[in-house]
Amino acid sequence: QVQLVESGGGLVQPGGSLRLSCVASGIIFNINAMGWYRQAPGKEREWVARISSGGRPTYADSVKGRFTISRDNAKNTVYLQMNSLQPQDTAVYYCDAGRLSGSVYSRSGWGQGTQVTVSS
Repeated sequence: QVQLVESGGGLVQPGGSLRLSCVASGIIFNINAMGWYRQAPGKEREWVARISSGGRPTYADSVKGRFTISRDNAKNTVYLQMNSLQPQDTAVYYCDAGRLSGSVYSRSGWGQGTQVTVSS
């Protein structure tokens, strides 16, 4: 089983930036994709971005052009650089990891989440 630990959340003013990190450990030999989701109060969890070992990053339309996902394979870590943050970006952000084969994604685990609050 894979263990995922997120960090980097916090309080930021509108227009500010944050960088989230997620470190994977445990059984990771079959992991080739990692991603980020978020869940705002009273809303369902929504997909934010994903990056696979061999493909290009993909993003939800709501964050495209503002967020950048990247990974450091040597450190088993995925990052989410968030710029131009707005109050509607306020949510708990979760990291996930799994195996992407063609268009089929099989998730291996979730992180515990990190709170991001955008407020003046």
